[in-house]
Amino acid sequence: MLTRRTIVASLAASLIPPITPIFRRGSFAATAMKPRPLVGAIRWDAWYSPGSAPTEAVENSLSPEKYRWRAPFFAKSSAHDPKPFSFPPITPEEMDKEIRQAVFAGLDYWAFVAYGSNHPMSKALYQFRASAARDSLRYCLFTELDRWGSRNKPTTLPQEHIGLMADRNYLRVSGDRPLYFLGFIAPASIERNWKGVAGLKEQIEKFRSSATEAGLANPYIVLAGDQNFLMREAKHIGGDATGSYALTIGNGRGSFAELTRVAERGWNELSNGHLPVVPTVMTGWDRRPRIEHPVPWEKKQKPGEGIENFFTAPTKKELADHLERALGWVTARPPGEQAPVVLIYAWNENDEGGWLMPTLPCQTDRLDALRQVLKKTAVPSRKPELC
Repeated sequence: MLTRRTIVASLAASLIPPITPIFRRGSFAATAMKPRPLVGAIRWDAWYSPGSAPTEAVENSLSPEKYRWRAPFFAKSSAHDPKPFSFPPITPEEMDKEIRQAVFAGLDYWAFVAYGSNHPMSKALYQFRASAARDSLRYCLFTELDRWGSRNKPTTLPQEHIGLMADRNYLRVSGDRPLYFLGFIAPASIERNWKGVAGLKEQIEKFRSSATEAGLANPYIVLAGDQNFLMREAKHIGGDATGSYALTIGNGRGSFAELTRVAERGWNELSNGHLPVVPTVMTGWDRRPRIEHPVPWEKKQKPGEGIENFFTAPTKKELADHLERALGWVTARPPGEQAPVVLIYAWNENDEGGWLMPTLPCQTDRLDALRQVLKKTAVPSRKPELC
C-alpha cells in the first residue's frame, strides 16, 4: 500500500444496493434491523512497528512541535531518546483501549488497509484478531488493487484475505456476504497489470469463486478509485458497488466546511453512475507534516512544495453535522441505491489530517462528536477510561 499515497487525492466514491446488515455476536449470526447504515472508519496502521519504514516516517513527520498535538495517545517520550516521541509496539492492552474507544463512539466496524500477514502495517490487524474484546466490533478489509499483483503474476494476498473473511466478527451484509473494499483503481494500472477491464473482471470472478469454495457467501465487493472511470466501468468490472478512500482536492485549501462541500459534491456526482454509493465522511485533510518531512512512499513530494494546501480541522459540531448528512443522504437514495455502510476517513491518518482516535494526552472530542450522532446520547460527565 505504500504506493497508494501518491494517488489518494484523486479517489472517489460510488455505492452498494439496499442491504439488511448481518452481524456476528459470539458464535451465532443475528439479523440487525438498523435505522441507519453501519458506520466504520479506515485504519491505516503505520504506528505500531518500531524500526520499520512506515513507523519511522510518521514519527519524523509529526516531530515538529507544531504538529505534536496530532500524535496518537499512545506516543511515548523519554529524556534518553533524541526524538520528541516514539511509537511503541502494539500490545494487547493498547488494542483493547482502541476497541473501547471505537465502541464508545458508536462505530460498527473498522476497515483495515490490508497487507500480507508478515507486513509491519498488519501488526494492529492481527493484534485486533487476537483480542478478547474483538467481538464488540466488526471489521473488513480495504485493499490496494496493486497488491493483487497482475494477470500474469497474481499474488497470494486475495487467498489470505478470503481466510480472514471466515472470522466470526468479519463484517457481513445481506445474505451473509463479506464486505470487501478493492481500492486505488486507476485505468492505467488496469491496462498495465490486467490487460484491460475484462482481465480484472476475470480476476474478481476467481476471487468470488475461491471465497464460495471456502464455504463463504459471495463477497460484496466495493470498488474505489478514479471516479470517472468507475462511473463508466464498475458494472463491467464486476463490482457490487463503488466507494472511496478519501474525497478531497489535491491542491485544495480552506475551511473544513469547504472540505465537506467537496466530499458531499462527490457523493452526488458519483451517484450519477446509478450504483449505490458508500459516502466517505472526511475528518480532515492537512498534509503539512508530510510536506515538510516527506514520507518515502510519496516519491514525488518535494519538501515544502504545496505547504499552503490544507483544510482547517473540524469542530465537534462540524464533524457531527457532516456525518449526519451522510447518513441522511444514504437513506434518501432511491430503492436499489441505498448503501448498507458509511465509511469515515479515517481512524488514524493523523499525519495526513484525518483521524478519530484520541490524540495526546487524551483528546477525545472527535469520539464525542460521533457518539452524539451514532448513539444519540450525550457524552457522560464521567467517561470510561479511554486512554
